[in-house]
Amino acid sequence: MGRSYDLAVPPGADPAILSRYLHAVHDTFVASGRGDPALRRLVLDSWRRSIDSGLDPEQVTAAIRLDDEALVDIRESHPLATGMPVIRRLLVDSAADAGLLVAVSDAAGQLLWVEGDASLRARAEGMHFLPGADWSEASVGTNAPGTALALDRPVQIFGPEHLARQVTPWSCSAAPIHDPDTGAVLGVLDLTGGDEVASPQSLSLVRATVAAVEAELRIERLNPPRRTTVATSAWSTPALDVLGVHGATLHHGATTTRLSLRHSEIILLLAESGDGMTTAELGIALSDDDQAQVTVRAELSRLRGVLGPIGLQSRPYRVEGGIDTDAARVRDDLAAGRLRRAVARYRGPVLPASTAPGVERLRDELHMHVRSCLLASDDADALLSFADTGHGRDDYEIWQRVLSILPPSSPRGAQVAAHVAMLDDELG
Repeated sequence: MGRSYDLAVPPGADPAILSRYLHAVHDTFVASGRGDPALRRLVLDSWRRSIDSGLDPEQVTAAIRLDDEALVDIRESHPLATGMPVIRRLLVDSAADAGLLVAVSDAAGQLLWVEGDASLRARAEGMHFLPGADWSEASVGTNAPGTALALDRPVQIFGPEHLARQVTPWSCSAAPIHDPDTGAVLGVLDLTGGDEVASPQSLSLVRATVAAVEAELRIERLNPPRRTTVATSAWSTPALDVLGVHGATLHHGATTTRLSLRHSEIILLLAESGDGMTTAELGIALSDDDQAQVTVRAELSRLRGVLGPIGLQSRPYRVEGGIDTDAARVRDDLAAGRLRRAVARYRGPVLPASTAPGVERLRDELHMHVRSCLLASDDADALLSFADTGHGRDDYEIWQRVLSILPPSSPRGAQVAAHVAMLDDELG
């Protein structure tokens, strides 16, 4: 071929000629380790990572790490479950008609959903391209979902650019899906089929679907589900979002209200108190100073006006009918063992701008609860999702735990090790 190219299949290129060339390059690399200078740098670097990790291109097969029961549990709790209706509407339906497959993985490269053309899905199962299989680079070498995950960028892999011999008849386009609040990688969306999948249009379609999924995740969080009280089906429990925000957002019916920091602190403390709080108790929870009870009562009076139809009772002060918080939902997920969902919900510490002693206590307790569950877990996807966030990036113990459970061949292993070394230097 004699020249470098940027696209998997350059404009005007004959896929059949390109395929023959790449097969020859693949054979040379497997036999001698020499890479053709015209081969895409992205592909050559991935081949080298894969070979260096000990993978055999002639024998490697994707490992199946999740049985049916584990797969059901992860699907139910994974944040990308929210985006699956969007993916099916925008991509799966048309992919099935075109004889293609759509796959969605978690952040560790494990395929959670594989949907599309039934006959192609049956063929793909022969190379373990099926739900529960690990398609990270560390498991099966160069492939679009695994390499997109390793590089955190959209990737196309054309036929013989795959390292594993049995995957070379296939082509794929994939892009990572990020948490819209924290930026953490939640997983990868992949389109798989024949040569036609390596077109610029296919990758554009995948990226557009990813953008729609991320938008759906944000919308879902802006409109959290409500629990209906026993008293009447017409009344929904108000919900309060306090994680990673300077001022809380209160949802009630069709109304959304952004609260001041002081009102956010008060209503959170009342929501967490259970039986309510006296003026004196609120004063202590709001300030280290001996805050005058008259000042607290004045704030409560103003808050009552903000709450409108949401009843604020006194003696002691409490929200009539109770109030849900996103912090409480994280605790519920942790108690039920839904670690990935808890990490997805945990968008940051409780009201990080607050210096109220009661809020600081709640903030520390929840953060330590999330960390302790993660440190006791072997779930690389949940750990990486937390570690990649602003509130996890400097957490030395979390990064050490990630490093301890990642296989030495993991494409993220070097990056995680380097980050641990950096934190080690900073901590002296």
